[in-house]
Amino acid sequence: MDQEKEISIPLVDPLVLFGANNSKFKLIKSYFPKLKIVARGSKVKVLGAPEEVDRFEKKLELVLWHIEKYQRLTERNIERLMQADNEEVKNRAKDEDVLVYGPGGIKVTARTPNQRRLVKAVEDNDMVFAIGPAGTGKTYTAVALAVRALKEKEVRRIILTRPAVEAGENLGFLPGDLKEKLDPYMQPLYDGLTDMLPYEKVADYIEKGVIEVAPLAFMRGRTLDKAFVILDEAQNATVSQMKMFLTRMGQSAKFIITGDVSQVDLPRKQPSGLLRAVKILDNKEGISIIRLGGEDIIRHKLVTMVINAFEHDEKERETYREAKKQEKKEANDEKKNYEA
Repeated sequence: MDQEKEISIPLVDPLVLFGANNSKFKLIKSYFPKLKIVARGSKVKVLGAPEEVDRFEKKLELVLWHIEKYQRLTERNIERLMQADNEEVKNRAKDEDVLVYGPGGIKVTARTPNQRRLVKAVEDNDMVFAIGPAGTGKTYTAVALAVRALKEKEVRRIILTRPAVEAGENLGFLPGDLKEKLDPYMQPLYDGLTDMLPYEKVADYIEKGVIEVAPLAFMRGRTLDKAFVILDEAQNATVSQMKMFLTRMGQSAKFIITGDVSQVDLPRKQPSGLLRAVKILDNKEGISIIRLGGEDIIRHKLVTMVINAFEHDEKERETYREAKKQEKKEANDEKKNYEA
């Protein structure tokens, strides 16, 4: 007795799945000549023998998995997927160095030894600190790992957060409501996401709460479970904010904390929570601290030059300050000796 089944298709680009003039979907259907298959919108109706319907459903799931992972589908891909063992295809994909495939099949990989150390640290630990200057790929790699975990269904959602500390600007004077004020501040996180997922998919995930991009203050009082959570620009979190954030961790969660300790925008007398956390949590089991440096910078070559110049200038200033302190101390000591 024939079975009729309706299969829902998740949000994918119809052109990627069906092809021009339904060419790709016709190729998929050609592998199931005994079935009647009709696609309408986001639904596929299948009619035929139960074992054939089941085989079609599993192959369609594999095709959708391929699109989700690689963001592309060619006729050659379809031919390979139709003939291959489903589990073998997925297991082989786990051995790839690519973290995630962006729109159009763009490969996102760990490009330096320390970035690869970061990937390994996240695989082995539930809480990882990634510290380094601008351009070292710490946030980008973290977002790639979060997207990979979501695609592989290791987590149910991604949470990206930043402390809302102005770097010389005042958020309060920006126009619009709270979301409109904060969107430009969160833009680097959006940029990373749209490099790895189609824009429409990101918008859909944000609307459904699968991806959340919010200021650090919004984390208070919550338990973040079954989630991949990234705290970016963590050098601008206060000690109390850092303690609050780290204690939000649920049983099944991954936390990555990224920051650049050379760019603290907190008031002068306000200590950085990132510096404090790294100091007291170093060498604790289950927590890894990865330090990235100038050799990991993957932006324009001038970025490395700029960072080195600022670091050299800061060292010279620190040397000058220390010399002045020493001069003042010696003058005070001499004055005390004279008065004595």
